[in-house]
Amino acid sequence: MPKTMTHGRKYLETTLNSTNKQGDKIFVPYVMAGDEGLEQLIPTLKFLSESGATAIELGIPFSDPVADGPTIQEAGKRALEQNITLNSVIQLLKQEREQIVAPIIFMTYINPIFKYGIEAFIQDAKEAGVDGLIIPDLPFEQQALISEKLNEAEIALIQLVSLTSSHERIKQLGEASQGFTYAITVNGITGARSKVSQNLAEHFQQLKDSSQVPVLAGFGISTPEHVIQMSKIADGVIVGSKIIELLQQGDYDSINRLIDASKQNEPKA
Repeated sequence: MPKTMTHGRKYLETTLNSTNKQGDKIFVPYVMAGDEGLEQLIPTLKFLSESGATAIELGIPFSDPVADGPTIQEAGKRALEQNITLNSVIQLLKQEREQIVAPIIFMTYINPIFKYGIEAFIQDAKEAGVDGLIIPDLPFEQQALISEKLNEAEIALIQLVSLTSSHERIKQLGEASQGFTYAITVNGITGARSKVSQNLAEHFQQLKDSSQVPVLAGFGISTPEHVIQMSKIADGVIVGSKIIELLQQGDYDSINRLIDASKQNEPKA
């Protein structure tokens, strides 16, 4: 990756904030690294970036996920069957990262990071142009294991907040989150749903009051209407399972419609 490229926490936060200042909402698609083969990953990331994704959440396949629903679990299995590893994804990005403008956020688990070696992982992730990190199975109280080194590398550590989090916990997580605050909109695992909850406005207002960074809604968002609905109370959305389904089907037009729905809250014709 050329040394002239600037990536990291500041790049992620600047990109997200600029999107909101323009009057648009943030749209972050999730893809599983290697689901379609490692050779297809860069073309997929380029497509999403060029189609208007604000940033991209890149899942690392893992044999024992705790937050993933059936669609993402199956994508992870397909990637593991092709021997996709954290190291192989990092090495690919080191070579090809300059082709993707959008910030990239790794979603992985703590075990692969430990196996890789925390310091080695953070150094390699920085060199690969990774801007943020989501680790759903790392408790907030244990984040000192990695947070100091991430701060030194200027990689954002993103906090997840559940619907059942207490007021005190929301404040704690909101103040600590970097890049954006990941607000889970359902009590359960990921997966496309026919509808999303209508009664989240108060919860999201509290999140916004506590967070120094944008608050994004994730889990269960699967239609342009969901994107528009959640964008009324959040700074943007994260769409995972539906993106994976559409990529499997080769339905790029529907992916574009999802992204377009985040633009000024109005889907393009």
